[in-house]
Amino acid sequence: MGFDEKDFLACCGSSKFAMEMASASPFETLEDAITTARHIWFNKVDVHGWLEAFEAHPQIGKSPSPNHKSETSAQWSKGEQTTALATATGSSLLELSDWNAKYMQKFGFVFLICASGRSTSEILTELKKRYPNRPIVEFENAAQEQMKITELRLAKLFSTKAEAASTHDQQPMALKKKAEDRVSIIGAHLTAPLQEPADKTSQISSRTRPPITTHVLDVSRGSPAVGMDVKLEMWMNNQSRPSFDTTDLGGWVMQGFSMTDIDGRSGQLMNIVDSVNPGIYRISFNTGKYCPGGFFPYVSLVFEIRETQKSEHFHVPLLFSPFSFTTYRGS
Repeated sequence: MGFDEKDFLACCGSSKFAMEMASASPFETLEDAITTARHIWFNKVDVHGWLEAFEAHPQIGKSPSPNHKSETSAQWSKGEQTTALATATGSSLLELSDWNAKYMQKFGFVFLICASGRSTSEILTELKKRYPNRPIVEFENAAQEQMKITELRLAKLFSTKAEAASTHDQQPMALKKKAEDRVSIIGAHLTAPLQEPADKTSQISSRTRPPITTHVLDVSRGSPAVGMDVKLEMWMNNQSRPSFDTTDLGGWVMQGFSMTDIDGRSGQLMNIVDSVNPGIYRISFNTGKYCPGGFFPYVSLVFEIRETQKSEHFHVPLLFSPFSFTTYRGS
């Protein structure tokens, strides 16, 4: 699909980003656009471009500036803050405003978070958590959050184009609902905290979900990857560590196995415990079974949880298509 600079400026307020995306357009799929967007944002847009994009966002809880560059961006900002505003009280909005001001004074740019689907209390918690960070760390955090927002808005952009192209169809309302559902799914993937089923919760742990979770989004379809096998393993060989240069010699021990549900979420891959055992973990996705004609027989992600992180939550999502994949650590 083809778009112009104005369209991409609505997705990200950096002029450099919009220009580069317009030059790379048209894109055959949303996945292609997201892949290109990530490359441009992290490799071509400089510090000034990042700050320009940050400045395009209103503070959480406030309306967009009358001097905004894009009417579409302003409308999307309002929509992305719907949950926050709906769950806000007078006191929570005042507290949020105070913390926004503290953040701005310390870092020099607006507190940035992909707010879609987040309550005011969740946003406040994240703001307070990030406030002690060093400026260089927080600058990177803001850039990552901007990318999440950009991906969500690219999905909206593609859905809008798809709706316009489908106006001749006899079931326009059904198509509109489908497009909205796709945006909602992608937005949930990027922002929403996981909710474990009631029968999976522990009676003795303060957690409400296992320390390690995942879910899979099929970006080629803009929908969850339903029915994909997932397994979690831990490295238990105390005599060695898995590395790039050595062959695995039976050190991996299964922790749990599950299949993604209708929302693309795996079932419980490990027990719900307050403190996860520090160590090296591997989470593997049976992408070959899910997509027999794809490029990847399976995808495995290896990561290490350190002693100081054992009380944290590790969400390892997979954005997958038959010929590419990406991941990041969520919260």
